Amino acid sequence: MATLSFSAAVAQWADKVEGAVKAIFKEATQEVVEEMQRPVGQGGRMRVDTGFLRASLLASSTSMPAISAAKPVEGGTYTPDFGQIEAVIAGADIGDTLYFGYTASYAGYREYGANGQPADGFVRLAAQNWPIIVDRKAAELKARLGL
Repeated sequence: MATLSFSAAVAQWADKVEGAVKAIFKEATQEVVEEMQRPVGQGGRMRVDTGFLRASLLASSTSMPAISAAKPVEGGTYTPDFGQIEAVIAGADIGDTLYFGYTASYAGYREYGANGQPADGFVRLAAQNWPIIVDRKAAELKARLGL
């Protein structure tokens, strides 16, 4: 299968508008992350009990964040901090590879299923929506610019 560069995948009009391709890239990336993080109760695929898994998401422009032995504290609740994720996206350029990974010890089990629990697929299915999200973000930007 042929691989297109990101800029080749967006509409030709975006190449003619300064900053459009980069804006589409960053907005689409943010939306993929938001889709990964969306709880079942809000129409997403991630089951949320304490919020620990959601809060364990990290971003990097150099390598995939590693799963650790970290587990939630009994009775604790956790709130994700998107500041680190947003900083990595903001600092990215077209052509950069960005890595988003959950560091909670059970992240893989929730993504792929284990011990009789079904797979949630919150990462894989969000990633599969990348082309759809890029098209939507391009259309939104085009409308905002009145093109």
